[in-house]
Amino acid sequence: MAIMLNNKVGVKINSINLSDHVTSFTLSRAKDQIEVSAMGDTARKYVAGLSTDTLTISFLNDTAAANVLATLQAAYGTTVSFACIQDSASAVSATNKLYTGTILVDNLTDVNGAVADIATMDLTFTCNSETALASTGTWA
Repeated sequence: MAIMLNNKVGVKINSINLSDHVTSFTLSRAKDQIEVSAMGDTARKYVAGLSTDTLTISFLNDTAAANVLATLQAAYGTTVSFACIQDSASAVSATNKLYTGTILVDNLTDVNGAVADIATMDLTFTCNSETALASTGTWA
């Protein structure tokens, strides 16, 4: 059994590597369930429909150029590419797949926090494409 410590996840939004500002990352992949049962069937039957993938990311906010806030503000209201990998320190492989697709950047939390808090953004993006998995390619 290969158990992984989840502190090497790599995340790129619109080709910008934001991994060093991500504190939590979840890629959820789902397909609609479409019933295709017919007369005479003895059980319900289903086929997979359209994908409804989502990314949920917790960012440490950073206002520097080409960083979290600048990258997301520039992408706001548009569809941009994403890439993620379980272990960004290792090569893409059958056990360390590269996930890619597109997301609609339709929500931001530009200002967040209280006195003495670290500025963070907890965002969920809906994918505008089915997430592709690759066991070859490069992360860097």
